[in-house]
Amino acid sequence: MPRKFDVPVLVEGVRKGQRAAVAQAITLVESRLPAHRPMARQLLTELTSVPTDAVRVGISGVPGAGKSTFINSMGQRLIEQGHKVAVLAVDPSSTRTGGSVLGDRTRMGELTQSTDAFVRPSPSGNHLGGVARATREAMLVVEAAGYDVVIVETVGVGQSEVAVAGMVDTFLMLALARSGDQLQGIKRGILEITDVIAVNKADGDNAGEARVTARELSIAMKLVQQGGDRRVPVLTCSALQRISLDEVWQAVLDHRAWLEANVGLAHHRAEQQVVWMHSQIEATLLDSMRSSEYLRELNTRLEDDVRHGRTSAMEATADFLRDFAAQVPQMDWAKGANRL
Repeated sequence: MPRKFDVPVLVEGVRKGQRAAVAQAITLVESRLPAHRPMARQLLTELTSVPTDAVRVGISGVPGAGKSTFINSMGQRLIEQGHKVAVLAVDPSSTRTGGSVLGDRTRMGELTQSTDAFVRPSPSGNHLGGVARATREAMLVVEAAGYDVVIVETVGVGQSEVAVAGMVDTFLMLALARSGDQLQGIKRGILEITDVIAVNKADGDNAGEARVTARELSIAMKLVQQGGDRRVPVLTCSALQRISLDEVWQAVLDHRAWLEANVGLAHHRAEQQVVWMHSQIEATLLDSMRSSEYLRELNTRLEDDVRHGRTSAMEATADFLRDFAAQVPQMDWAKGANRL
């Protein structure tokens, strides 16, 4: 039997900021069991009935850029300023081991011990879409619990950055205090979604190289932006020595203010919800295909037919969709047990 959750009790506990209730609520929204989706939907509907104004920041970075140390230091600095900080992660690579990870958590030891911080590892899942859904919904839970800064870390690579950018207000990229070839390792697509860049480890002998890297990144961003109406700031900092963290955070706030003035924060988030709706529809249909043994076997058979020229791609598509439509009434979401 699936675990039962008392949704009204969870809602009350989350709104009071009770850590145990927050953890249980996130466990519920992370669940992939069809029986839990209606409860998760009820929970989120009630929690989001009261709007919040939390600052949502996505953080990515090249390997070795020091994301965990940066988040640990920045989180502590924000707590010193009176904020409550939640840290979540999007890491589809955690599925290789079937477990949950959050970067190198040993480097967030101080932050995890704070009563004003909530650090949650990435949920395990069989694909990025499922992990991103759980993280997005966990974000709504921690905001309802009073965490006014939500940091979403991308631990994986590739599409995880795009997924995170689609759920936050500001996307911050960390670069290494090293000039030259490392710029070749930063994908253009990541630069296109970046709002703030911080060159980390800018201390000691690395300070000069950090400034060179910052100049190179500034030039690169001008080429990427092609005359955009906002210049992406490139700063240097040292998370380990806690140098210039306030300046980096101010750049995040400046971007948020620009977003509010030029787009409207509410409008920006509403558009993110529209994109998310379409993503959820697509994900639900794909999950339905994966979970049906009949459809999996049909797909394999049609692939083989197309591959060997026994049918065309168009004919195979029509055959699959016809059988898919016939299977719809048997699917959980069609019966109302798992509507999203």
